[in-house]
Amino acid sequence: MGGTGSPKKLKTGFHSRILLIIPENYAHSRLSLFIMNRDLYLKIFHKQQLIDAVPPNEQIAGWALKVIAMLFPELSDKSYATAADIEEEALRLRHELTIMMNATKACMDCDNAAISIKFFNQLPEIYRVLQTDIDAILEGDPAAKCEFEVIRAYPGFFALSFYRIAHELLMLNVPMLPRILTEYAHARTGIDIHPGARIGEYLQIDHGTGIVIGETTEIGDHVKIYQGVTLGALSVEKAMADIKRHPTIEDHVILYSNATILGGETVIGHHSVIGGNVWLTHSVAPGSLVFHDPDVTVLEGKTLNQ
Repeated sequence: MGGTGSPKKLKTGFHSRILLIIPENYAHSRLSLFIMNRDLYLKIFHKQQLIDAVPPNEQIAGWALKVIAMLFPELSDKSYATAADIEEEALRLRHELTIMMNATKACMDCDNAAISIKFFNQLPEIYRVLQTDIDAILEGDPAAKCEFEVIRAYPGFFALSFYRIAHELLMLNVPMLPRILTEYAHARTGIDIHPGARIGEYLQIDHGTGIVIGETTEIGDHVKIYQGVTLGALSVEKAMADIKRHPTIEDHVILYSNATILGGETVIGHHSVIGGNVWLTHSVAPGSLVFHDPDVTVLEGKTLNQ
């Protein structure tokens, strides 16, 4: 049988026999495949030489998870015997952050040890603000039974925890790591918060899936955001990278599901309510009620009394 090769019998651990046929031109086929794809392989190889060194995303996210678990023992599998043990854990995590930044090529010219110290000096404030987010969820969501449940189960808190850490790193001019952290939370929760956004205290994210908060968004205190809300840009031209492209949401605003608010000059005044499915590209005054009228008609009992 031309070209089919010679049958070979292999024994398995179950004493059965497998018939393996190896084509006689197998080695030639592999060589032909390599020659056909040589340009692609060379392109990948040359690109690999140019890639900036960055620790794996899992390592970076794992560090943040350990920081959050240290701050909130509800998420930790450790039990600290004394406060000194927690301080020791913080020192280990600070050292781990320095090692990650040292391993990041974009951080090679930075004083990474000093940056790590500055970040961990901000931990009390990060913890305080995250506690306000927990309080906002507890006060605003009738389904939230206790703080433990919010910390352990709510995707909004998970996304905000990563955002608060990433934002602080960004404010310290740490490259790469902040975006990797918020994209990890995005993948886990469906909530996309750019680390450059400026978000106040007591933010309640309800459900959360599909929320997008752009880089230059500004959000005040006591804001409530439902699933599917987009705080985006009117244009995505690269030339606009250094200007404000996303809206400002003032204090005590409620944004209901699937509302879309676009533009760097768009301001939603304090104590406003933006209804579901609203599309806004202009500012609204404080205390406004904005809603989309879908013109839905309900005829009660129609199917029962023809």
